[in-house]
Amino acid sequence: MKKILIALLASFAFSFSAFAAVNLNTASQAELESLEGIGPVKAAAIIDYRKKNGGFKSVDELEKVDGVGAITLQNVRKDVAVSGKTTVTAPVTGKSDKKEIKKEDKSSKETKTKTVGSEKAVASGKTADSKEVKEEKESKTKKDTKDNDMKKEKSDKKDAKTKDVKEEKESKDKKAKKESKDDSDKADKAKKDKADKAKKDSKDEMTKEDKDTAKAEKKAAADKKKEDKKKADAKKKADKKAADDKKKAEKKADAAKAE
Repeated sequence: MKKILIALLASFAFSFSAFAAVNLNTASQAELESLEGIGPVKAAAIIDYRKKNGGFKSVDELEKVDGVGAITLQNVRKDVAVSGKTTVTAPVTGKSDKKEIKKEDKSSKETKTKTVGSEKAVASGKTADSKEVKEEKESKTKKDTKDNDMKKEKSDKKDAKTKDVKEEKESKDKKAKKESKDDSDKADKAKKDKADKAKKDSKDEMTKEDKDTAKAEKKAAADKKKEDKKKADAKKKADKKAADDKKKAEKKADAAKAE
C-alpha cells in the first residue's frame, strides 16, 4: 500500500511538472487535453488555429481561439509556452501499479476508481467550459451595455451641446432683432418728434400771422367805422345847414313879398 501511494504521488508530481512545459505549437490533442479546462473540443480548436495562423506567437494569442476565454487562459498560462519541448506524458493507466500490486481485484478497483475520476474530470471540464462561456457571454453583454451607455451618453452630450448652441444662436438672433427694432423705434420716434415740432412751429407761426391779420382787420374795421361815422356826421350837418339855409331863404322871401 505504501508503494502504491508513493507511485501515485510520483505520478502526480510528474504530471504537474509536465503541465509547465506544454508547447502550444507542437502539443498533440491528448497533451493539450491534459491542461486544466481544455477538453477535446478546445484542444481541436487550438490545433486548428495554429494550422491556419502558422502557430502561436505568444501565450496571450491563445485567447483568440474559439471557446477559449480570459479565464481559461489565466488557468493554463503557467503551464504553456510557445517554444521548447512538450514534456507531458500519457496519463497514468495503472499498469505500473498492477506490477506492484499482487492482487488483481485491488488493481481492478484502482483502475475503476481512476476511470470514475477521469469521467468526473471530463464532466468538471465541461462544467468549467460552460461556466466560462456563460461568464464570457455575461462579460460581453456587460461590455456591450457599457459601450451602448457610453455611446448614448456621448450622443446625449452632443445633442445637449447642439441644443445649447442652437439656443445661444436663437438668443443672439432674438437680442439682435430686439436691438434692431429698438433702433428702428428710436429712429421712428425721432422722426415723429421732428415732424411734430416742425408742425407745431408752423402752427405757432401761422397763429401769430393770423393774430396780426385779425388785429389789422379789426383796426381797419374800426377806422372804417370811424370814417363812416365822420362822413355821416358831416352829411347830417350839411343837410341841416342846407335845411336851415332853405328855411331862411323862404322866410326872407315871404318877408320881401309882404312888403
